[in-house]
Amino acid sequence: MAGAILTINLSRLVENWRFFNEACRASPDDAVGSPLTEVAAVVKADAYGLGAIEVGKALWAAGCRRFFVAHGSEGAALRETLAEAEIFVFHGALLGEEESFKSARLIPVLNSEEAALRWAEFADKSGYRPAAIQVDTGMNRLGFSANEFNRFIQADAFLDQVDLKLIMSHLAVADDHGSPQNEQQRLLFERLVSQLPEGLKSVPCSLANSAGVLLGAGYHYDIARVGIGLYGGNPFTGVPNPMKAVVKLEAEILQRREIEAGEAVSYGGVWQAERRSQIATIGVGYADGYLRLGGEQGFVMIGGKAAPIVGRVTMDLIMIDVTDIEERLSRPGCFVELLNDELTVDDVAAWSGTIGYEVLTALGGRYERRYIDS
Repeated sequence: MAGAILTINLSRLVENWRFFNEACRASPDDAVGSPLTEVAAVVKADAYGLGAIEVGKALWAAGCRRFFVAHGSEGAALRETLAEAEIFVFHGALLGEEESFKSARLIPVLNSEEAALRWAEFADKSGYRPAAIQVDTGMNRLGFSANEFNRFIQADAFLDQVDLKLIMSHLAVADDHGSPQNEQQRLLFERLVSQLPEGLKSVPCSLANSAGVLLGAGYHYDIARVGIGLYGGNPFTGVPNPMKAVVKLEAEILQRREIEAGEAVSYGGVWQAERRSQIATIGVGYADGYLRLGGEQGFVMIGGKAAPIVGRVTMDLIMIDVTDIEERLSRPGCFVELLNDELTVDDVAAWSGTIGYEVLTALGGRYERRYIDS
């Protein structure tokens, strides 16, 4: 009974995952960029709003074996679908969550000495030992500082208590391929992992996100963690998007009316018709994740033509100018496209003053969701 349909193309999502696999195999003679680089999927925030369960199943069927989420609850939900996957939790196990992590076989990313010592104590008592460690190389968000990491990683007692599955860091400006900070972070990470104790030399390392993969083989290491690129968002800013569009959003026209020149549309009357106009109203608004600022510059597509959004986006409704659209395509019951192959999440983000990540994760729960495999 929804008046809008969100279609998620799982085939294209898998194509995007395979695109990153190929990028990681671009330099087969390079020890860092070899085929041993595994492409893991970041499915936090319900797979960026597209549905972690369906996305996870599609990627598992394609060969993806490692997944990253933000919260333990996300990992536990995913475990019910992916019984054999390795599931890492970026936030680690919060105080009191340790038994739940063991029950769901989740791997906490340890971001501080306090968290690491607490997990080591739990591991020693429970026998459940897998863990990952994050070192901060310039993001200044989560993770051990370089000095803390160097000191802590030499602690034999800690290493005896846990089974270290991954050492990772996160690039802060990978979307800007020309930023010198990318190479600064890579060099610091390389120095840190080169100084690992002998017993940790074989632990997999991970630095690259979606954009990081495309920075080159030096960033690949053992595991790449791709997110936005999987879902069709552009990993880089200011360059053509190499990814396949994954989402299509359509909404039904509820009403079409004629207004005279000078009449205003929507709250505040900020838009006024310059001519006699035909205005159509569709049943999507900011409660559905279509950001309010999108109304100032945005448009939708009808029959391959652009129809501008007029007036302010409201909670449940958007008004569009269909004066130049054939009536047979723009009368009540017809559908318009708010996202498609040509009108992407990055386009909507640009005129809304944000990024594609926010557009995707804001997509609400009132849509009819259709998963296709074409």
